Amino acid sequence: MIRVLLADDQTLVRAGFRSILSDEDDIEVVAEAANGEQAVAKARESHPDVILMDIRMPELDGLEATRRIVADPRLDGVKVIILTTFDLDDYVYGALRSGAGGFLVKDTEPAELIHAVRVVARGDALIAPSITRRLIAEFAGRVKRPDPSPRLNALTEREREVMTLVAGGLSNDEIAERLVLSPATAKTHVSRIMTKLGARDRAQLVVFAYEAGMITPGWLGS
Repeated sequence: MIRVLLADDQTLVRAGFRSILSDEDDIEVVAEAANGEQAVAKARESHPDVILMDIRMPELDGLEATRRIVADPRLDGVKVIILTTFDLDDYVYGALRSGAGGFLVKDTEPAELIHAVRVVARGDALIAPSITRRLIAEFAGRVKRPDPSPRLNALTEREREVMTLVAGGLSNDEIAERLVLSPATAKTHVSRIMTKLGARDRAQLVVFAYEAGMITPGWLGS
């Protein structure tokens, strides 16, 4: 079972998400929170696999709540999906850098919501790669880039190649096809890259790739 925590200050939004997710045999909503403080506390109590986190909440916003959850060693492995609108808030880029696993727009279709939870739970791919890439590209152009991590020097040429494809939103199977590898080999490369860079998940690899100048918006093509 995929255990989910819903964090949103709107009761109707939480009720809608709960109704959609509870109909699935492999998903269980284990807790709800109406603000960031509650989200952090409920995460520690219920230890969910995935948190759907609204970015704007009273008392403690979703960005700071995400930072606290990601920094808590007791919550290692908990994935956070940021709930956002198309307002292109600067918070969103900061949330990804803080360790959020991806984005989900609030008016997403039910099937997309279910798929997003499953994808992030297994850590296999980004949420809506086209949306994620567009948002990251938007903020990557505005935010001052830090110096590239020296840990990038530890990557082999092949690992750098794989990382650019991960940052383009490709799945392990798609990477394998592009580079003429087996899916298992592609998965191994991704795992090694994450270990070398200390990345929490594939979403952070996208951030690292943009900040290091390894890729630029639109490089992968349509």
